Amino acid sequence: MLEVRDVDFGFGKAKTILEGASLTLKEGEILGLSGLSGAGKSTLGRIVAGYLKPQKGEVLLDGAAPAPGYCGVQHIHQSSIFAVNPRWRLGRIITEAWQPDDQTLDAIGVSRAWFDRYPHEISGGELQRVVLARALGPDTRFLVADELSAMLDPITQVEIWSFLMERRRQGLGILAISHDAALLKRVSSRQLKLCTGGLMPLVA
Repeated sequence: MLEVRDVDFGFGKAKTILEGASLTLKEGEILGLSGLSGAGKSTLGRIVAGYLKPQKGEVLLDGAAPAPGYCGVQHIHQSSIFAVNPRWRLGRIITEAWQPDDQTLDAIGVSRAWFDRYPHEISGGELQRVVLARALGPDTRFLVADELSAMLDPITQVEIWSFLMERRRQGLGILAISHDAALLKRVSSRQLKLCTGGLMPLVA
């Protein structure tokens, strides 16, 4: 289980963005997270994935702080171009953490023909698939999907979320962050809304 307990966070002396934020995410569950722009959704996602340290509170994986090294919690943002080294070929990017098999690449829609290309030589949707393939190694138990499909065409959105829902059935836990209320209602079993620094449940 992934837990966020009473997390506070703010940048410098600015107004606190998160205050007493708490959530739990089980393996095999998709938890939807919505909120207004600037409410702190992406900040919370980065804290969950270990990219930011809370000023108060803690993030626990199975009741303990996540161990150093490859993290079982991976993060994907809508702007995938900022998540890769532009000087690396795609084959190196994809295999940075693990060696995806053909079945996984086919399911995500990644072509091995891309492996000799650079990030700027494929579309944004294709690069998002590459980043997803890199993130879903065998040790990944939870995925923070921050506006994962916001910049993708409708067909690609459906394909990627169909794949992720299948992975959810195989035990992957997903924190789905989005402004798209219809998407969250469709893919998640529970929803939370971030407002005034805290989280409140949304009733279906």
